[in-house]
Amino acid sequence: MTSHKDHIAVEVGRLIEPVLAENRLELVDVQFRQEQFGWVLRVIIFKEGGTAVEDCAKVSRELSHLLDIEDLIPQKYHLEVSSPGLDRPLQTERDFLRNKGGKVKLTIESDGQLDTVIGIIQDVQAGMLLLESGAGIVSYNLDAIKKARLEIEF
Repeated sequence: MTSHKDHIAVEVGRLIEPVLAENRLELVDVQFRQEQFGWVLRVIIFKEGGTAVEDCAKVSRELSHLLDIEDLIPQKYHLEVSSPGLDRPLQTERDFLRNKGGKVKLTIESDGQLDTVIGIIQDVQAGMLLLESGAGIVSYNLDAIKKARLEIEF
């Protein structure tokens, strides 16, 4: 059963996809939730080579216009368009592939237990993440990964 806020997130993703494709941008995530100061519609975008402030501003303007026309959201909300940031969570197969060779920290569920693993992303094939860690190259089912974040080294 999808909630109203999940429905809005899906519809916003559908609305903005042509604008993103035209500008060589990818949709990373859409969130619609109530926060301390009211409802927030957060759209996270990515561009190979770096997402510029101008990219976020353009998407914000165009999405705002589309949302005014479609009238999807009945309550007041604040629109935020941003890039995912360096330590963003990895959620999709595409996220893992985009960060191939990067160091990642995973929380994996196995037999009802949560384990933490740190390693280097080698590849993603058929829903399996290949990760090089102290134990060699190990494969993990993407569905078993509960949390994944890039490990930033300076």
